[in-house]
Amino acid sequence: MRDPMSQLRRTSYALPSGSSPNVRLIHDPEPLVPPSADQKDAPSFDPAPRTSDDSPASLGGRATSLADLYSANTPDAFWKLLIKPEISPSEWSGAVSVARAILPDVGQSSSDISHIVADVLGEAGFGPNRWQLSPSKRSYYRVKTLVPHRLRVILRQLYRRRQETHFSLNWPIEDRYARFLSACVDQVLAQRGLDTVPYVGFWPDSRVAALVLTHDVEDEHGAAFVPVIADLEETLGFRSVFNFVPERYAVDPDLLTDLRQRGFEIGLHDLKHDGKLFLSRKMFEERATGINRYARQWGASGFRAPFMHRNPEWLQALEVEYDLSFFDTDPYEPMPGGTMSLWPFFLGHFVELPYTLVQDHTLLVILRETTPRIWLEKARFVEQMKGMVLVNSHPDYLQVPAHFQVYRAFLEEMKVRGPFWHALPREVARWWRQRAALQPAYRDGAWDLSELPGATVDHALASCQ
Repeated sequence: MRDPMSQLRRTSYALPSGSSPNVRLIHDPEPLVPPSADQKDAPSFDPAPRTSDDSPASLGGRATSLADLYSANTPDAFWKLLIKPEISPSEWSGAVSVARAILPDVGQSSSDISHIVADVLGEAGFGPNRWQLSPSKRSYYRVKTLVPHRLRVILRQLYRRRQETHFSLNWPIEDRYARFLSACVDQVLAQRGLDTVPYVGFWPDSRVAALVLTHDVEDEHGAAFVPVIADLEETLGFRSVFNFVPERYAVDPDLLTDLRQRGFEIGLHDLKHDGKLFLSRKMFEERATGINRYARQWGASGFRAPFMHRNPEWLQALEVEYDLSFFDTDPYEPMPGGTMSLWPFFLGHFVELPYTLVQDHTLLVILRETTPRIWLEKARFVEQMKGMVLVNSHPDYLQVPAHFQVYRAFLEEMKVRGPFWHALPREVARWWRQRAALQPAYRDGAWDLSELPGATVDHALASCQ
């Protein structure tokens, strides 16, 4: 059998009840298919800007343009093929020129590898203002605390229809970036006349995929429920990160100490969680100072933005190892979009860990699902792609007994699947960085990966195999 990354399986996924047909399932996985009619009719886009007046240069000179933030994520760097002689830049360029036909229109904006990757991971298909809130949404967040919770839920459920109709990616599974990366290797193998090529495995100790559990603790009621979730996960052999909001409610230092001692991780989820973090660059930079202070105080390695508001350039002001504010595909967020990536990737000076399973509030409240079916089906797909299953849930919402049972059922099923690498997000971020830095040595007819403990050799097979 060929490597699962070489050809996606034909799998049937049912949409949530009442979903719009414009929220599409995965495409028929034939290689190098031109954009379909519905893709051609998708909203127009502007490619990732090559320069920016608000570049992170002002925050430390780490990059000079938005595209530079994504420059470390080329197919060559992603695969880390183990072959002599090495694949040349011209060979990779030729492979990408063919494989990019798989991507949506955003991938056709340039023939340059780095710009293609920047446009895809940088969500360029959602327009030049994709990381800006509309005036109506900005006004909403200014008065959000005055709106009763039940009314907010009803508004989100009503707004769901519009989000589904205008979404240009596929959901719950967007497979085209995975197919693009696989097709790049297919083309390289064809150029070399090879049937297979070894590469540095994505995960340590030959694990098939990574499983990462994250929690955003939005208020004091959620914080009080954290020990219950930690007990459940510990009983099943899992650990997770809990992201706290330091200036919205009192964070119990004894709770943080207990979680650390039990092997859990502590992260940050905004400073105040009031929807105002990204209202302006000035506001963000002022609050970034406080976020960084708490990161040092708590020993936190990671951050997730509130409401999945995001701006990759502004986020460079944070002194973190990783960020959790992006996702592979999601039409239901206030800033809908998607990087289409099922794996970590480098975003400026930190590693981005996109969530690949829909958030619990969307699943259980907006879509009104009563089982972990969508989670488990998507996890199976990500496993086939040797990707990262990353889920974000909230103790605030898991207090509802029915929601807690869905989360428990998900964990119980994932415990027997795999073998997954059950890892904390900081461990995944560090591994991805160490894998990228690895310089394999070819000695006595074999590849030596001993520089990185846990690194193994995997194999990609040509599509004809």
